[in-house]
Amino acid sequence: MSAPRSVFFVSDRTGLTSENMGNALLEQFSELAFKRSTHPFIDSPEKAHALVAQINATAERENIHPLVFSSVVNNEIRAIVKTATAAHFSFFDAFLGQLEQELDKPARHTVRSRADDVVRYDARMEAVNFALNHDDGVSDRELQEADVILLGVSRSGKTPTCLYLALQYGIRAANYPLTPDDLDSDDLPRMVKPYRSKLFGLTIEPSRLHHIRQERRPNSTYAHLNTCKQEIADAQAIYRRHAIPFANTTHKSVEELAVEILQACKLKRRF
Repeated sequence: MSAPRSVFFVSDRTGLTSENMGNALLEQFSELAFKRSTHPFIDSPEKAHALVAQINATAERENIHPLVFSSVVNNEIRAIVKTATAAHFSFFDAFLGQLEQELDKPARHTVRSRADDVVRYDARMEAVNFALNHDDGVSDRELQEADVILLGVSRSGKTPTCLYLALQYGIRAANYPLTPDDLDSDDLPRMVKPYRSKLFGLTIEPSRLHHIRQERRPNSTYAHLNTCKQEIADAQAIYRRHAIPFANTTHKSVEELAVEILQACKLKRRF
């Protein structure tokens, strides 16, 4: 098997765009191995030249062109990065010229600062704080302001899903863990019952839940496979009894799960 091909994700901001778009393309070549590195805040000629030297050294050492996925906005810095000995894939080069032509307007070719996007940033932080303050049913204070409330047994993926909804969409997501007492009852838990229309359930395959709980509390009743099977069956019975939409988290990424929740609950991005 050949050595992993080096991949550089380059950006003059956080690098998330180049990572996400680059990885989406690389997924089409899953039979190949890649050695990925991300280089954010390449926002000056000095940083760009230093990066070029690093890419060139990699190319010489590995005797093959690295792959460079770039989302650098600034023309000067982008031109410097493109002098590196590499295969370049610049998302702005690929699309911005065509978009300028279609809109009949030149692009700014400048990076928006956080200060320029303060409304979006504040909305995101407010949603994150809401998710943290309403994690695992710790409080019903201001729960009426939730956009969605996730139900599920312990370790079914509630917290990461809430945080992802907050960070990516500004959604105020709370979550409530279904306890043994909740699972034995025919009624909805008292804390979330007034918000029936905001509920969305999470479920998971028993074997996967068993594996997760084993890592947390090895060889406990909590982690026993039979416990996992019973809790999941009881949770799904609650969802069906009260017509609560639900999704299985076993084979879904948090990104896929978040979109499914947005669609099922008819939620819109806040920013």
